[in-house]
Amino acid sequence: MSGERNLALLLADMNPVLDPIVYSIVTVPHEYQTTVPPLMRFREVEGDTLILSQREAEQEGVSGAGFQRITLSVHSALEAVWLTAAFSACLTDHGISANVVAGYYHDHIFVPQADADRALQALQALSRKSEG
Repeated sequence: MSGERNLALLLADMNPVLDPIVYSIVTVPHEYQTTVPPLMRFREVEGDTLILSQREAEQEGVSGAGFQRITLSVHSALEAVWLTAAFSACLTDHGISANVVAGYYHDHIFVPQADADRALQALQALSRKSEG
């Protein structure tokens, strides 16, 4: 297993980075074939959830609300305990919703586009607070 598990180190070293691309999170039928590869495709009982750039989603005819991605640069272990809870609580305190995708190396937080800068600032403050 790789990645950091210590919560204090994860928070201090999370280095959140805001992706300038605006994304759409949409649902399509299981058999739907995209013309571009989605950033993510996840199968649910009701249909497949896709994350596409908003531009690509519009081209596909499946556009949705705009989200921006904040990537936590720290390599977190999939078994790390409390990281999601810590950054979710931080964003909750600022009234910001979060849709989280945990990749093998990093956590990716999709926040409403209108809240992206505030979310980044809140996560940076959480990281600075955890350094000491």
